[in-house]
Amino acid sequence: MSADFIFPPPPCPSVAVAQDARRFPVRRIFCIALNYAAHAREMGKEPVKDSNAEPPVFFAKPADAVVESGATIPYPTLTNDLHHEIELVAALGCGGANIPVEQALDCVFGYAAGIDLTRRDLQTAARNAGRPWDMSKGFDHSAPIGAIRPAAEIGHPTRGRIALSVNGVLRQSGDLSDLIWTVPEIIAALSRNVALAPGDLIFTGTPSGVGPLIAGDRADGEVEHVGSVTVTVGK
Repeated sequence: MSADFIFPPPPCPSVAVAQDARRFPVRRIFCIALNYAAHAREMGKEPVKDSNAEPPVFFAKPADAVVESGATIPYPTLTNDLHHEIELVAALGCGGANIPVEQALDCVFGYAAGIDLTRRDLQTAARNAGRPWDMSKGFDHSAPIGAIRPAAEIGHPTRGRIALSVNGVLRQSGDLSDLIWTVPEIIAALSRNVALAPGDLIFTGTPSGVGPLIAGDRADGEVEHVGSVTVTVGK
């Protein structure tokens, strides 16, 4: 017997899969903070990798923050300092709790290039006041993402250029080998916080060079061997 709802359920957010008519249904979006040393330093933090002393820091975005690559989005409300952060995104095809590092990559369906858009002024103000900074990250249209490339096709990239340009000018450039916490380590650590499941997306961190976007800007991101993502900020 099917359930009755007081209003129609919202459509399921989804992401394109490269060379496949089927789409990847998005369940949740998780992100790891400060996962490249140079970016940590530009944010005023000294990078640390010690799961006992200081485990990875995670935050979340709503599933419907996903934006198709090539879209034009409105400049978000309540900010004068919208920032771009190019990231490798891992898309999970299975999940679980307390996943061992050695088995974590078995959960990855594929990878994509994504942009973690951030209302930096809201984030800074919240941090300075000791308040949660969810709304600086989890706002509407804050997760542009390109097509997912299946791991069965490209493997599990551990090195390769990750970069972002704004209006054709290079802003961010790094290498996946510079990740502080690797993809399997991220999955294992996150699965100790929550049970992961098919449809979860994990943004794995951004290299240095984050900076502002203004109305009319076009951001073009790429992750070598994975793909690209483009978003334009509307005027």
